[in-house]
Order: sequence, then structure tokens, then C-alpha cells
Amino acid sequence: MLEILFRYDWMQHALIAGMIIGLISPLVGVYLVVRRLSLIAEALSHVTLSGVAAGLLLQKEVAWFQPVNPLYMGIGFSVLGSLFVEQIRRLYHSYQELAIPIMLSGGIGLGVVLISAADGFNVDIAGYLFGSILAVGKEELITIAVIGVIVLLFFFAFYKELFALSFDEENAILTGVPRRTVNLLFIVIVALVISAAIRVVGILLVSALMTVPVAASLQFTNSFRQTIVWSVIFSQLAVLSGLFAAYYLDWASGGTIVLVSILILLLVLVIKRIYFLLRSA
Repeated sequence: MLEILFRYDWMQHALIAGMIIGLISPLVGVYLVVRRLSLIAEALSHVTLSGVAAGLLLQKEVAWFQPVNPLYMGIGFSVLGSLFVEQIRRLYHSYQELAIPIMLSGGIGLGVVLISAADGFNVDIAGYLFGSILAVGKEELITIAVIGVIVLLFFFAFYKELFALSFDEENAILTGVPRRTVNLLFIVIVALVISAAIRVVGILLVSALMTVPVAASLQFTNSFRQTIVWSVIFSQLAVLSGLFAAYYLDWASGGTIVLVSILILLLVLVIKRIYFLLRSA
């Protein structure tokens, strides 16, 4: 395993990218789960698909755009989509969940139109849909690393505000927490994490990496910080195990990582069940 890591640059890129995504995805996922906004990740991932499809179409039709990575278009679309989601949630204050199906359907619809305009599915689109961590280049690795730093700085700076808004929004507002500003920044951070993670697990599976490790940690943790720590541990374990399993078994990396995440969740549920049976015996 170590021999492969030190021999191939692309394996080093995949490992570093996977560890970064394994760190920031559950950080965002914990807050999404606690605030019951998990499906927003699904909606924004499909908006990201539209951006990637737009980038591939521009590469085909516009000569000067060919050197530009389609991932950048995906990031732009995702950020704009996150701002639109937040605006819809403000307009429909009593029906904020409407923002999710609107963005989900809009993202899928626009993505399908752009993909068809670019002559349908190809290898590039498949890599973004299902993940292609072993194809992460140096430029994409730098982009993922920059996003990782931005995400960590945001959570260090706004940890208390996010915690207050997640568990008691009304009291947080009364104590002076700038709800709109923090929510806006948070939804943009979600968009950035999704854009970075699509190269690891793919657009169709990115929400799983953000929520399944959190679901596993919630089964036995007793505090919010413990949930964050164990979510990151489970996420890193899933990414690293899934990456090497995908290499040796010649499986799709994104699907393998998500399957390992679900296996971890099932193991946690079984261990918890056995523990309660032994305790009650």
C-alpha cells in the first residue's frame, strides 16, 4: 500500500484530496443534519452538475475556454444556486423547504439540457457524476485544498454562531447573532464543499458522504463536539478504505467510498444493538 502511495503522483493526489474532503464534508454535514437541511446538499449537487455541463459545452464551442477546468463553472453555479436557495427561504419563510425541490428540479432540468447540447454523456461527465478521485490532477488538488482552508477558517470563526443558530435560532437572534449573514455564508460554504467533493464521490453521491458519517456518529455520541469528531473519523475511514479498496478491486472510487460509509453505519447499529442486549441480560 505504501509502495503504491510513494510510487504514483496520482495516488498521492487522490489520497490528499480524499483526506481533505473527508474532513470538511462531515463538518458541513453535522450542521445540515442538525438543522434538518440535508436535502439542500442534494439540490446544490445537481446545480453543480449544470455548471460542469456548461463548462464542458463551452470547452466544445468556445476555443479560448478549452483550457479552463469545468469544475470552476460547477463552483460558480453552485455558489449562485446557494444564494438563490437562501433567497427563496427568505421569500417563503413559513415554507422554507420549497427551496429544495425548486433547486433540485431546476438543477436537473438545466443539467440535462446542457448535457444534450454538448452531445450527451461522455467520459468527462461520467467522472463528475460518479466520482473519479484517481483522476484528480494537481490543479484540482490545489482548488480542493484552498476550499478546505476556507471551510476550516469559516468554522473556526463562526463556530459559536452556527451552534446557537442550529439549536435555538430565536434565542441566538435575541443575543445578537447576525442570522442572515451567518446563514448566507454557511450556504455558500456548503456549495463550495459540494463542488470540491464531486471529484471524490461524484455529484450523485456527494450528499451521502456529508450525512452518512454523521448518522453513524449520532448513534452513540452525547455532545455536539463528539458528534463532529466521530463524524470526521468515520468519514476519513470511509474515504481511505474506499480509496484503496477501489484501487485493488478496480471499482468506482465514489461508489466504494459511499458503500464503506454505509457499512460503517450498519456496524455501528449492530454494535449498539448488541451492547443494549448484553446490558439488559
